[in-house]
Amino acid sequence: MSDETPTVLVVEDERDLAELYTTWLAESYHVRTAGDGREALDELDEDVSVVLLDRRMHDLSGEEVLEAIRDRSIDCRVAMVTAVEPGTEIVDMAFDDYLVKPVSRDDIERTVSNLLVRNEYDEGIRQLFSLASKKALLESETNPTAPVETEEYHRLLDDIDELRAELDDKLDRLGEDGDLTAVYRDLARDLDEKPDD
Repeated sequence: MSDETPTVLVVEDERDLAELYTTWLAESYHVRTAGDGREALDELDEDVSVVLLDRRMHDLSGEEVLEAIRDRSIDCRVAMVTAVEPGTEIVDMAFDDYLVKPVSRDDIERTVSNLLVRNEYDEGIRQLFSLASKKALLESETNPTAPVETEEYHRLLDDIDELRAELDDKLDRLGEDGDLTAVYRDLARDLDEKPDD
């Protein structure tokens, strides 16, 4: 595996399950494991892309660990993997996906894959806004009746078109797994987190 291989943190206090999830994921990802909430927070750093988080643990609950992850502003996706059936209390929890045990290998692999694609999609959206801002700025600084005719401007247009195509492809990949609702959930959360003007 290369340094570019994503890292998944498995937080599970049942050792057999932690080992099983690790075995399932180890072929494709760097996998770290934590047997409780405090160990999870010790293992968490900027290299972690996805956290599979048990909700019910002995020391810190999954909710407490999740809150600490978000408080640290670490840019990772979190999936709760738990035997706890979801209720209305999940509305205020900042997870990205929720799996109810028992889960299959396909469930785990698909969830990690989707969360990674969503990370790429989010980064792509940020890049697209940046490129679009540059385009608008260049266009506002030129004569409005004459288009910008520089090599750099045309390269910028090509970059925008290429990035839009990549984002469409990522959205299609998410849609194939029926995960579009998760994208909309993400977008709604992002809108809710924007500061008031």
